[in-house]
Amino acid sequence: MPGPVKTEGVVPRSLRFGEADRILHLYTPQRGKVGAIAKGVRRTRSRFGGRLEPFFRLSLVLHEGRGELLTVTAAETIAGHPRLREDAGALDTAARACDAVGRLFDTEEPHPEVYNLLCNELALLEARPAGGGRPNQLAFRIKLLTAAGLAPQLAACASCGEREDLVGFSGAAGGVVCAACQAGSFPLSAEAHDFLVHALGRPLAQAPDAGERALGQAERAISETLEHHAGIRLRRAAAG
Repeated sequence: MPGPVKTEGVVPRSLRFGEADRILHLYTPQRGKVGAIAKGVRRTRSRFGGRLEPFFRLSLVLHEGRGELLTVTAAETIAGHPRLREDAGALDTAARACDAVGRLFDTEEPHPEVYNLLCNELALLEARPAGGGRPNQLAFRIKLLTAAGLAPQLAACASCGEREDLVGFSGAAGGVVCAACQAGSFPLSAEAHDFLVHALGRPLAQAPDAGERALGQAERAISETLEHHAGIRLRRAAAG
């Protein structure tokens, strides 16, 4: 029903609208992805100040009317991530993380675990910008796959269940495959396999490291899983 809505939210993106307004893309724990308009926010004396910028985590009061967009009536900063904005690499990683969430969870269905994961990623980038390298980005993405119910099979062959001689990965099959089932797969090294297993099992702040070849294979595994089972293609993880 129309009326006030109190929620937390992260601002993945904002767009100028009219002379003084902004359209906000918000990701929230209880309402998923929503759109809102912040009226007069670009005026010098706006009561919102600079709070409604990308990557801010906010406590919001929104008014829900009859239109598609909610209206921002109050906003308080929970985390503004100022250090993140001083590092171009971390800023780019934050944008890629928000883009991945927006593409994979492009609905109003609530996924509080995804919201918490995104908040953790932004906080990690704020605390240590250099921690936003390729291993971190891939660990974040494989955790998104899990939240979407698309976690790849890593413990046994996704085709026959064999637990030994796992030599490839098949996006169509949904995980690692053994030598007997490897037709149509691509080679997956033991290092890449270990990276995927540990990235899935460890907290995001403890993302494992791996060589560039293994990381490339891990990224391909994540990408092919997304393309085959969700029809989504993400931007490549940034090097570094």
